[in-house]
Formats: sequence, C-alpha cells, structure tokens
Amino acid sequence: MPALACCVDAAAPPGYAFAGDISFPAPVAFTDVPLPTTDDNTSHWSPSLSAALYNVDGWGGPYFSVNAAGNISVRSHGSATLSHQEIDLLKIVKKASDPKSIGGLGLQFPLIVRFPDVLKNRLECLQSAFDYAIQSEGYGSHYQGVYPVKCNQDRFVVEDIVKFGSPFRFGLEAGSKPELLLAMSCLCKGNPDALLICNGFKDAEYISLALVANKLALNTVIVLEQEEEVDLIVELSKKLCIKPVIGLRAKLRTKHSGHFGATSGEKGKFGLTTAQILRVVKKLDLAGMLDCLQLLHFHIGSQIPSTALLADGVGEAAQIYCELVRLGANMRVIDIGGGLGIDYDGSKSCDSDISVGYSLEEYAAAVVHAVKCVCDRRSVKNPVICSESGRAIVSHQSVLVFEAVGTSSTVGGASSLAFSSPYMAGDLSEDYRFLSEAAFGGDYERCLLYTEELKERCVEQFKQGTVCMEQLAAVDGLCELVRKAVGAGEPVRRYHVNLSVFTSIPDAWGIEQVFPIIPIHRLDEKPSVRGILSDLTCDSDGKIDKFINGESSLPLHEVDGGGYYLGMFLGGAYEEALGGFHNLFGGPSVVRVSQSDGPHSFAVTRAVPGPSCGDVLRVMQHQPELMFETLKHRAYEYVSQDNAAVLASGLARTFDRMPYLVPLSSFEEAALPVSDEDEGVQWSY
Repeated sequence: MPALACCVDAAAPPGYAFAGDISFPAPVAFTDVPLPTTDDNTSHWSPSLSAALYNVDGWGGPYFSVNAAGNISVRSHGSATLSHQEIDLLKIVKKASDPKSIGGLGLQFPLIVRFPDVLKNRLECLQSAFDYAIQSEGYGSHYQGVYPVKCNQDRFVVEDIVKFGSPFRFGLEAGSKPELLLAMSCLCKGNPDALLICNGFKDAEYISLALVANKLALNTVIVLEQEEEVDLIVELSKKLCIKPVIGLRAKLRTKHSGHFGATSGEKGKFGLTTAQILRVVKKLDLAGMLDCLQLLHFHIGSQIPSTALLADGVGEAAQIYCELVRLGANMRVIDIGGGLGIDYDGSKSCDSDISVGYSLEEYAAAVVHAVKCVCDRRSVKNPVICSESGRAIVSHQSVLVFEAVGTSSTVGGASSLAFSSPYMAGDLSEDYRFLSEAAFGGDYERCLLYTEELKERCVEQFKQGTVCMEQLAAVDGLCELVRKAVGAGEPVRRYHVNLSVFTSIPDAWGIEQVFPIIPIHRLDEKPSVRGILSDLTCDSDGKIDKFINGESSLPLHEVDGGGYYLGMFLGGAYEEALGGFHNLFGGPSVVRVSQSDGPHSFAVTRAVPGPSCGDVLRVMQHQPELMFETLKHRAYEYVSQDNAAVLASGLARTFDRMPYLVPLSSFEEAALPVSDEDEGVQWSY
C-alpha cells in the first residue's frame, strides 16, 4: 500500500534564509489509510457497472447501451435492433477522425454523428403509439403529426422526416418566412395530404407566401397567433383569389408550471383569449369565410411532465373546439402543439424539467381519451389529431462527440516535489512542526486543520513577498498529499475539452439545461476521478458543471494520451440551431451513419467538415481573402523570400482549417479538407 512521506531536504534555495536553527523530524508516513489500487479500478469493474453508474439504460434506452468492449453501442432500430446490427460508436469516431493516410476521413473534433435510422424509428414509434390509442378507444378519426423545423433545420434531418413520414401523412410546421420556404420545398416531395402548419407572427408577405403554398396544392393552414392577422388574411386572400384554410391558437387557462411552461396560460406570448376568438369568428362570418376556420391549435409548454397536466389541457382545448363547431366553423383538426417530453436523466419523474413520467404510449392514450370524451359528450365528430412533437422526434438521432485534451493539475505536480526545511522558512516551520506531531499521533483531523492553516499562512506571506514560488508550490503539494492520505479525497478536476459550449451546447449555458454526458469508451474501467468540463473559449461561463441526477461533477477516467472521447446525448433538438460564434468557434464536423450489413454494421453516407476559420470570419462580415493578402504582403516585407512563401502557405492553411485544436500527429492531415466528392459517397464498414 502506498504511503505518504514528507521529506526533509538539507539545501535552501538561493536568497532565502531560515529563522533560527530548525531541526525537523524524520519523514512522516501516514499508514493504515486505505487508498485505491489499480487492481480495485479494473478487475472488479465491468461495462454493466458503468451502465448503471451513468444510468445509460434510463435515459438511453432503447437506442444506446454499453457493449462488452466497454464502448457505447447505438441500436438504430430501437428495441427491434438485432445484436449483429448494433453499432460501436467508438469505431465511427475513429473512422471519422483518423487521418486520411490510414483510411480515415480526417475530420476534426467536435463531431456530430447523425443516425437517420434512429430518426425513422422515432417517427414510427410516435405514429404507432397514436394508432394503438385510437384503435383501443374506438376513436372516430386519425392522427397525423407535423415536425416543427425550428427544432433542427438541418436539410437532411428535415428531408428524412418528410421521406420517413410520408406513409402516414407526416407534415411540417414553420414559424418564419425562411422556415416556410424550407417546408414548402421539402413537402413538394412528401405526402400530398401532409399538413403544412404556419405558426408565428405574420406580416403581409408571410401570409401571401402561405396562400401561394395553398395554391401549389400544399395542405397549408395559416394559424392566427394575433387577432390582427385575420384582417390581413381576409384582405390578401380576396386580392389573390386564393381561399385559405385558417386555424387559430387559443390561450388556455391550463398552465404548465415548469421552466418550459412560460408560453402557456393566459399570460402566454402567443394565442388568442376567449374574447378574441369570438371576435375572430364574427369577422370571418361577416366576410363569408367562417368555413375556412378548420383547425384549433394550443400549446401547454415543452416537456410536459405528466399525463394529468396533459389531459387537463387537452380537455380544455377540446371544449373550445366543440364551441367553435357550435358557432358554425368548419372544424376538422385539433393541433395539440408540442410538449411531448423526453427523459434526459432517466429518472421518469413528474416533478422535473429534465424528465417525464410517461411513455409515448401513455402520452398518446391520454390525448386520445381526453379529446374523445369531450367530443362524444358534446356529440361532435372526432377531429383529426395533430401534434407538433419536435424534441421527442429529433433529440435521439444525433450524438455530439468531443475530446478531452487534458486536465488541470490540482496542485501543479505535487508528487514530484520535495517538502523540506528550505521551503518552510519563518512561521511556516512552526505549522509544519504541528503537522508532523499530529501525523505521528495519528490525529488525521488535526492534520487537515494544520495543512489548511499552513496553506493560508503561506499565501499571505507570498503576497507580502517573504515566500517564494517554490515554497508556495511545495505547500500546495503537501496539503494535497495529506488530503489524499487521510481519505479526504481529491478535489474535482477540470477536464479541458475541444469544444465551445456556446456553439455546440448553448442551452447548457443559457438555461442550464442538463444533458447526459458520458465517456463513449473505457466503460470496462472504473472511473478514478471526478471532473467538470471546461471548453476552449476565453470565458469563465464556458464550462459544464451540472450533470444528470443533480450531480455537480462527472465520474471520469485519467486522460492517458490515447484520446479520451466524451459524448453528449439527446441533444438533437435546438442545440445546432441556437449555437453562436463566441470566440469565433464554429459548428462541429458532421457524419451521417446508417446501419448496414458490413462487418462493423455501419455505413458513412455523408461526411462534412465543420466551418473553417475563414467561414466564421465571413459570418462576422470580415473578408478572409483580403486578410490573407494583407498578411502575405506583410510576410514578404519582413522575412526572406523563401521563408515568406512558407509562412504564406501556412497562413492559407490556417484560414482553411476549423478553429478547434488539432493533435500534433494530425497537423498535416488537418490541412487537407474533405472534398466535395465525399458528400455523396458511401463508406461501409
């Protein structure tokens, strides 16, 4: 068992003297204190213990698990995935990041890995849950959802949803003019019965564009968010001779009290009050367009925690729907909005903003039952049920992978220091004597007290200039070794990660959203330390120190120089759309991976490097080409001709590289961008 020794050195550093003739006891050894051994960390650990430690089955099922090799496995088809179809995430990461010279794709970290098969499975599961609930209840209509593109506007994500959702009339929801253009284009290849829901604040141009979409035979519904919008719709539809399909968004009394419920209730940002709804109905009736009103929309709030709250809100909305039918509207669809939550921490809690206490099946059953009860009681035909479930559809389909490039040393290499009399000058020697006596007496509580007093006194003397840096470092090291020896534990380490929190995980900074973050490999080893994550930005907020299950640190392994990779899961919604350019760090590289019958069970169908330094500079209105010419001219002005050419070549490569850190071994490879040809090529493994 290792023991702690406080060594006495005879030599003093130059320029420092001692206060009196001080003799010190022999090195102090702390014994009988249990310390972890290497054997404890490996032989008594297993991948299943890591799965339990990080609660992978809780938040990751049925798409993520820990395999026998200690790596994260992706189960692209959910619970229907066969064992030979499981994909080892580490193999994807190595393929994407390895240099091209050894068969890799040469992409830099951070890296987003997309799984379209997971996206397809999420859509199928959502549809299946509603189909089963409708059949079980004997409901008199059907379900057809829409995807709110604001959650993730990536071209391939949206196109996949339209393609995968086509068999069950799955549509899109837009909240702005660019999103509406995107949705119109994508739905030209979708099911003709798919809904195109137009939400958000609208001007004449937005409404005209939505009317044009209707003219193009897209099943478009213009949803009134503000009362004034009805006047524009009436005027423009008559001017363009296009009959609109109109919906309205109601402000419910039912309110979601959690963080995500700010858009619900009577004081919500969007929607019409009861009085406003009645005025809209009257205006449409006077314009001879009441038959155009066909959809009721509402939104309780994101991450609805329980089916009790859900059923309460849906029941209230169903009453409004029936009243609109009574008033003469040609109602066909009830749009329950978003709110279908996901379980970020696997706790299945109804009292948390990051968890939900229900399954997909329970959610669908609560909605169908609530609508049917009200409509049957009011003798109203059961409407088509629509939902705008974005987070629940796209959160699981991508994983953000990033590398820990190092850890902060707790005391600056304490184990290599010699703690000797030359470093205990003046009053420090008295504190050291007290510490030695406590150690010999086995009073470890007093040892901790004396080490803290010694450290405080040393800091004060350093500020006064009477203690040198060697003494300060030696005392820090001594204090840390004493803490370890008496079982006080090692302080939480800071893991430096090749990532910008503001760009890739903005919700972690902006609203303190918690995502499951775990190592994607080495899960057959016991984590030996706890750490927080610190990003590359020059900002103290660029860190992650809140984790699932209320933890303020994460169990992690030592960074051994072979690459230590972490994954952030369930972040496929919002994070990419919200990311900024703090410190001019751009977005991550992206690979698109499908399950295949190859030996490694996956095929890379698309690989795209992240934005280069030049790309992010352009975003801020800079001109990289002009900047390069300025620097190139400067190089030829101040250095020799041959060296200037080399410098200019290096500058050009820097403009073309991503802003993130590049391992020295991959420095030259990183200069080679992924070619345009790589975007359409499929690599099977």
